[in-house]
Amino acid sequence: MRIAQETGGYSLGAADLLRRAMSKKKPEEMARHRSIFVDGAAGKGVDARTATELFNHMEKFAGYGFNKSHSAAYALIAYQTAYFKVHYPAAFMAANLSTLMDDTDKVKDLIEDCKAIGLKVLPPDINVSGYRFEPVDAKTIRYGLGAIKGTGRGAIEAIIAARSAGGPFADLFDLTARVDKQFVSRRVVEALVRAGAFDCLNPDRAVLLASVGRAIDAADSAAAAAGQASLFGTFESSARHVEYVPAARWSEREKLSNEKLALGYYFSGHLFTEFAAEARRLAPTPLAAVHQAPIGRSEQVKLAGVIVSARSQNTRRGRMGLVVLEDGTAQLELMVFSELYDRKRALLKEDQLLFVIGRVRNDEFAQRLSVSADELMDLTEARARAAARLRIEVEGAGDVIRLRDALNPYRVTNGHASEGCRIVISYSNGTGSVDVALPEEWRVRPEDRLAADLAMQPRVRRAYYNYV
Repeated sequence: MRIAQETGGYSLGAADLLRRAMSKKKPEEMARHRSIFVDGAAGKGVDARTATELFNHMEKFAGYGFNKSHSAAYALIAYQTAYFKVHYPAAFMAANLSTLMDDTDKVKDLIEDCKAIGLKVLPPDINVSGYRFEPVDAKTIRYGLGAIKGTGRGAIEAIIAARSAGGPFADLFDLTARVDKQFVSRRVVEALVRAGAFDCLNPDRAVLLASVGRAIDAADSAAAAAGQASLFGTFESSARHVEYVPAARWSEREKLSNEKLALGYYFSGHLFTEFAAEARRLAPTPLAAVHQAPIGRSEQVKLAGVIVSARSQNTRRGRMGLVVLEDGTAQLELMVFSELYDRKRALLKEDQLLFVIGRVRNDEFAQRLSVSADELMDLTEARARAAARLRIEVEGAGDVIRLRDALNPYRVTNGHASEGCRIVISYSNGTGSVDVALPEEWRVRPEDRLAADLAMQPRVRRAYYNYV
């Protein structure tokens, strides 16, 4: 601004307009200011060539330069935040999480940062958590109820007020009875259940979610009956009745999927964990190893992970997919080009377990690794390609007819035997055991559901896939 005043003849106000034009990098504005600056410099005895060179230097500096006063202010803030993060990590990270609690992606990143620096983040708790994230001690943070999607500040403050006035909640029915329904709806309670906020009272989230409607109805009935006098002029009182709705217990996958609905990500575990043991036999390279090891750029790798996000974009060669995989060790971007994308599009959806054969690419411009996919498979196809065998362990005299009927729907027919796996029945009784391999025409599709169905059959101890 001083150069514009002294050399270009600008006023203070006009010099500030030049500064704004430079910061916004608008070509048409800069072209106009260039002529103004050169003309103004000529009026002060500076030749056009010198004035143009000076303006060029100013324009170039604006592309990367930073004001010294700003630099000093940012340096001070950087020092202060680094000091707090080192000496008061729990308080510092809790404050950051509370500030960004409405942005799920940033909350997830900060939670990972907490783990990286040795902090423990406790799950949300309906009887302990506040609206914000709070430090419990120097190494522990309690999850804030306000970060649960679908709740809202008014609902959480109403819950905390009821808890402060009447003490901790005894169960789900106690909460719905004590909290004002004007603030806490069914949607809010269901979000709290999915997030695990009631685990301290009842760890069976499936039963709790199924019982939310009953708990709200019971609270409404109790409120309607309150104050009604009996025939004798006395007020009726009845003990609070708690009766949960029976429900099948969630699998780990169902639990995490519901948790993701409430928190925006998997907090208590990872979806890949359920498949990790088998997936590592089919694709032994963890995603973190791709980042750490100097894998040859032409070397083919076998990877597995759960899809975190999937999107597509148009290119000159057709539509391609950009997929982010995660296996609990790292994330990796996957590039799926048009022909493969068209064939395997149905697999590219969030939370899908995906097996990849591909080649590592190093994007020098973006400074990141990605994998160019040559082939994509789900677990069933990966098992078939790896020559998996379905092993059925039978104790004593099993029901052969029922076993046959359970296998029949999964048999591979129409000459596609290569897409199925062989069956080995391991029979044992009190005196011995023997393995019986069924013939080729009894190949089956290696689906998870088949193993689960077989495990429910009489005399079947377990059914699982193994590799030879």
